[in-house]
Amino acid sequence: MNYKRLFIPNSIVFITFVTSKRREILQCNIEILRQSFIEASNKYEFKIIAICVLKNHVHMLIKPVNINEYPLIIKEIKINFSKKIDITTIKDYNLSKSQIKKGEKDIWQRRYWEHTIVDQEDLYKHIDYIHFNPMKHYEIYPKDWLYSSFKKFVQNGYYELNWCNFDDKYKINELNYE
Repeated sequence: MNYKRLFIPNSIVFITFVTSKRREILQCNIEILRQSFIEASNKYEFKIIAICVLKNHVHMLIKPVNINEYPLIIKEIKINFSKKIDITTIKDYNLSKSQIKKGEKDIWQRRYWEHTIVDQEDLYKHIDYIHFNPMKHYEIYPKDWLYSSFKKFVQNGYYELNWCNFDDKYKINELNYE
């Protein structure tokens, strides 16, 4: 399959990457994931604008210094996480012949979703979507979700602490970036 990615200098990119078989392994391995981000940032220069880590996927907005490197940033995060996770803790873990041949570990889906932000309105919609995700998947208010940048945005005056009620859920839920 031929994937076309945009590489517009100085862009912000919305990215979603998902665990293989949507296994819920991210929260229970959050320190490994954090370390994987740190190691990727030691190798590539990028700024995380907004992020939310769910049980089986990550949504984030990043601004890489070199736009051509965002695929490498995602690859680095996935590789570092895959190297460190204890596979004996993963339910239904088994490798296909294709995965073994390619040296994969069946931790992540092979691809990821990306979208280059086109304007300020697009940016705000994606920031809202990222912070809305705990409500969408688990009906947990953003203020109560530990694994997102929501509280940083509250501190900076972008959101009220009690942002996102059930009415907002149906309005924002029209956006689907998974």
